[in-house]
Amino acid sequence: MAEKRYGVLIAGTGVAGLCCALSLPRETSVLLVSKAKADESDSFLAQGGICMLRGPEDFAGYFEDTMRAGHYENDEAAVRLMIESSPAMIESLVRYGVEFARDDAGRFRFTREGGHSRPRILFHGDVTGKAITSCLLERVRELPNAVIAEETELVDLLCTPGRGGECFGGVLRDNATGALSAVYADAVLLATGGVGGLFENSTNFRHLTGDGVAIALKNGVEVEHLDYVQIHPTTFYSEKGGRRFLISESVRGEGAVLLDKHGRRFCNELMPRDVVTGDIRAQMRKDGTRHVWLDMRPVGAATLREHFPTICAHCLEEGYDVFKDPIPVVPAQHYFMGGIKVDLDGRTSMRRLFAAGETACNGVHGKNRLASNSLLESLIWARRAAAAMAQLPAAGEGPAPDFAAYGDYAALKQDYAKKVRDEAEREAYCD
Repeated sequence: MAEKRYGVLIAGTGVAGLCCALSLPRETSVLLVSKAKADESDSFLAQGGICMLRGPEDFAGYFEDTMRAGHYENDEAAVRLMIESSPAMIESLVRYGVEFARDDAGRFRFTREGGHSRPRILFHGDVTGKAITSCLLERVRELPNAVIAEETELVDLLCTPGRGGECFGGVLRDNATGALSAVYADAVLLATGGVGGLFENSTNFRHLTGDGVAIALKNGVEVEHLDYVQIHPTTFYSEKGGRRFLISESVRGEGAVLLDKHGRRFCNELMPRDVVTGDIRAQMRKDGTRHVWLDMRPVGAATLREHFPTICAHCLEEGYDVFKDPIPVVPAQHYFMGGIKVDLDGRTSMRRLFAAGETACNGVHGKNRLASNSLLESLIWARRAAAAMAQLPAAGEGPAPDFAAYGDYAALKQDYAKKVRDEAEREAYCD
């Protein structure tokens, strides 16, 4: 890829990156880069759904549920902004073509997940993330002002580093050829996803290794709470390697129960994720087992077939018929609440550099994320970042890249990963 200039450079093609591109003025040229294929982001893997404020009477409950799940370490202004912005964001998704489950009268159907005091989660079967992200990807591919470069990785920022620094673009690597190139931009969005690839057991794609956070650390951009790593209570237990298959929290929200090795229920399945994870681990120690059991039969056969077909099919492939028997589940790394510190518009401590999605820490989630707030939060901050970018004047020339600094790419990546892993492991929450 030859040296080029764009209005905005976006690293990541999950919901945050895609929503930012769609929200920018059409006269702004946009380059989106994806480390793997454009549809290989964790946004595609989200099963449960996306939250929406159901009306003014729901605000206090939604706010308290989010704060309580986050151990009251959340930024209250950010939580308020997310909740109040949710109806408009859902309207936008519907206009883009996203289809959510509806009743016979055409009204939204809502489900409930752990930590929620009432049903307020919209869904599309058990593949909500895929339904939203694939739709946004289609809309972005239709944009005349946007280009997507797959198998292209952001290696570093072109910037004057440190506190008070300014970003002028990025250094990219073509993963097929190894070729490096410089891209200059008036603004850069880091939306590179989470850190799951750094953990042995994770629901994340393996190539998501905290790249955006590592690049921020390298260049003196302020980060926050890198030890706030969330563990999902229920992933399918397997002796196989690779990514862990998530068993959506919605399954428990619809009535599934957790059982010990004797088939006895041992906890309240609708508590926040960190609490349920702790209960499961305590039971595993007590029983001397490597997993517990999840009984989905209380959900009912009709709801299982309609709402959770992907989960049912996966379990059957693994030799478990959820209509007849419980399945083995175990906690695994799932989400990253820390990241690059941003304000309410996604601005970082470096001028012209923005972050959104799991890469960013805006304070919404506190110490533990409430179920199904992730897609909503990512979309809202991406849209706000786009609005802030649109107000920026054109950038200057910026520094020239020193390609020689990236010669030993494997060593560089190991160094990046170690920076993030060391920070995340200081006292990784509930891990």
